[in-house]
Amino acid sequence: MTYIRIAGIDVHKKMLAVVVATGADDGSIRFQRRKFDNHQTDIHRMRDWFSACGVSEVVMESTAQYWRTIWLELEEMFSLHLAQAMSNRAPRGRKSDFADAERLVRRLVADELVLSYVPDREQRLWRLLAREKHLARRARVQQINGLEAFLEQIRIKLSSVLSDLSGVSAQRILRALASGVSDPAQLAALADPGVTATTEQIRGALASAAQLRTEERAVLKQMLDRMDLLAKQIEETDQLLATCLSQYEDAVARLSAIAGLGADSAQQMIAEIGPKAEAFPSPAQLASWIGVCPGREESAGVSKSDRSPKGNRPMRRLLAQCANAAVKAKGSAFELFYRRKVARLGHNKTLWAVAHKLCRIVWKVLHEGVCYEERGPRLHSKQEAKQLQRLKRTLRLLGYDPNSLRKLDPGILPPQPSTA
Repeated sequence: MTYIRIAGIDVHKKMLAVVVATGADDGSIRFQRRKFDNHQTDIHRMRDWFSACGVSEVVMESTAQYWRTIWLELEEMFSLHLAQAMSNRAPRGRKSDFADAERLVRRLVADELVLSYVPDREQRLWRLLAREKHLARRARVQQINGLEAFLEQIRIKLSSVLSDLSGVSAQRILRALASGVSDPAQLAALADPGVTATTEQIRGALASAAQLRTEERAVLKQMLDRMDLLAKQIEETDQLLATCLSQYEDAVARLSAIAGLGADSAQQMIAEIGPKAEAFPSPAQLASWIGVCPGREESAGVSKSDRSPKGNRPMRRLLAQCANAAVKAKGSAFELFYRRKVARLGHNKTLWAVAHKLCRIVWKVLHEGVCYEERGPRLHSKQEAKQLQRLKRTLRLLGYDPNSLRKLDPGILPPQPSTA
């Protein structure tokens, strides 16, 4: 063991159990112990103590969100490591705060800790914006579903005749309904002329409008106001994220060219893994970090499960959504890959394989700075050529000359060869 000075921090909401380890060439380690409060003043005192002791590395547990403040205060002065709490578990009945901090240091030196990837401060801001936008979108979808349930409760069957309650026609009708309009004919006239439903159908869906109580109209107005607020927050967050990633427009454009991806999903991916995916030396490491690869539970030389490991949930969600879109892109390589594998693997496993394929392509586009080239139609042409060769071989085996045959109508079968 070389001469080391490493600090270990067992993080709690209100207090920090801190040790500074000094190691010598003979393998012995001496620990200094101190307690600090988890607020900025005491964290500065702890930082000064680290500097006085000559600490070069600091390892801490990822306890809820309480480690973030410490990380912000120390990241400019020390090399930091964030350990997953499960990798630092103590034997039952032998757990204490300082023992946990000392164990962090020992396992870091022995390379036994599972460390989390923590990006720089700028990328953490991108992550915050991207995840807040997703949460706002999910809340808006929940609000729309709640609005449909409320309309059914008050006997307004608008969702039966209009496909989207957040659309222009539905919103115009609902706002008029919330403001006090009770005449079904007047409400139905607010629908756009291009909607599929007829005026009579919309009027029938709004037949109970005159029976609404004042309190029900007030609740409807509150729901519509919440939808407006969420839509405004989504738009503002989208603009903030676009401004932050303006210097990486080239990376966003290259990712957006991949089948199944768009500008929005490209921005979210860059926010999660960085504009060049520098933290991941290989696509296999990125796939393992995301958890979009087969897992392994081996005992006695036998793997009992190949279930994918847990990974970065936002990226898993993004890749699953993009995989669903990619297999529906006509003529793309992902569509052909899906058709080739789905009969053997089934829908879910094939989509997960497409997600893994997307993950590797995303890494290559970002890490190597290359552009995506769609080769689906070219692959499709090769597949047709191979199929044509197989058909010609079959015709020869049946006694026909493929080069002399004319193109037949689809419903006409060729005559059977004579067996005489």
